[in-house]
Amino acid sequence: MKALQNIQTVYFVGIGGIGMSALARYMKLQGKDVFGYDKTATELTDALQREGIQITFEDRVSELPAAIENTSDTLVVYTPAIPTSNNILTYFQQAGVAMMKRAALLGKVTQHTLCLAVAGTHGKTTTSAILGHLLAACDMPVTAFLGGIAENYDSNFIHKGSEITVVEADEFDRSFLQLHPNIACVTSMDADHLDIYGESAEIESAFHEFSNLVSDKKQLLHPVEVPLGGHTVAIDASADYEARNVRIEDGVYVFDLKTPQTHFRDLRFSLPGHHNLQNAITALGMALLAGSPTQQLPKALASFQGVQRRFSYRIKREDLVVIDDYAHHPTELNALFQAVAEMFPEDQKLIVFQPHLFSRTRDFEAEFAQSLSQFDEVLLLPIYPAREAPIAGVSSERLLALISSEKKGLITKQAMADQMSYSSCRVQLIVGAGDIGAEVKNVIKKRIA
Repeated sequence: MKALQNIQTVYFVGIGGIGMSALARYMKLQGKDVFGYDKTATELTDALQREGIQITFEDRVSELPAAIENTSDTLVVYTPAIPTSNNILTYFQQAGVAMMKRAALLGKVTQHTLCLAVAGTHGKTTTSAILGHLLAACDMPVTAFLGGIAENYDSNFIHKGSEITVVEADEFDRSFLQLHPNIACVTSMDADHLDIYGESAEIESAFHEFSNLVSDKKQLLHPVEVPLGGHTVAIDASADYEARNVRIEDGVYVFDLKTPQTHFRDLRFSLPGHHNLQNAITALGMALLAGSPTQQLPKALASFQGVQRRFSYRIKREDLVVIDDYAHHPTELNALFQAVAEMFPEDQKLIVFQPHLFSRTRDFEAEFAQSLSQFDEVLLLPIYPAREAPIAGVSSERLLALISSEKKGLITKQAMADQMSYSSCRVQLIVGAGDIGAEVKNVIKKRIA
């Protein structure tokens, strides 16, 4: 394949994906002609179109732009989520156009930079967003490719320079093994994506392989309970990067931080939950390893506003709190419950949850039931299939039967707003990684009317 500098036209098949769109923005910034296809228009694709990227939502070769006719300087980027039956993808394959998976392109783009890679089954997006913000706020020459929309930038792409890159190292399809990290972290290493890996031992092996991409283990951070041989991170436990004296003041965390490089006092961080605090410690450690000025980091951390759909307050008033969150694994649900219980210990809590993937629901059925049973009231949407076909015997009805909460039920997206309004719970959570997020606006509109 030609070098990226010799490519003029880039076509993204699945451009509306959160990782794909960040790369599309980068390529546009490099002066490339950027086009794309996705099956559904979203707020993200609307934003890309406003930025001058032409997108089609029809899977027809006739919809391809004329610029694609010169295939010699064209690169097609795609993700494993695109079905092999996709007509546009098939056309490019048969035409012999240069093609590359998203992860491979990310690896090439970041190869000759100081690459900071954030891996883990949970916490990647928040940690990389905090890290990207810390570096940008400290005037470091950073480009960050994020897996969510950072509130400070209203974007999944931060560009303050090109010498340093921040990337999410995605374990799905072993994509993270195509990266070239100089500094890295593994935030967590739970069993997930068993449809790809088969068993938990295989995913652990992949994370060990990723960690070995970092030649100097002092440049690798991970929780104390994840044995990878690098520097450890913990809250109120002995570690290389250790948060101490953690307390809540005016609804935000205040804590001290011991690191191999320095000590900080009275750091402030506004995202709820110990999992987010651990993400912040990890991001601070990586920022220090990248050479961030220590005197600027406290102010940078305090100014971080969060990531959309990561414990995002949509309504916060005396009689009602509505929180929107992306959690889709039992470990994430447990972390979410810990955060909401810490912030609202006296209030009843309703969760509206959309299970994501038939295989994940099957593989962690008992764990999901246990996590959801912590909430006072549970409403389940049908399983969001994403890339999967239904699996016999796997359903929200079956999961609901295993949940021990006294108040529980099945709902549809159309009935979400009404069902939530009937609940007496002051704290209400809208949770899942499928299309449930698209319903949040409807719920909020009804609740504030």
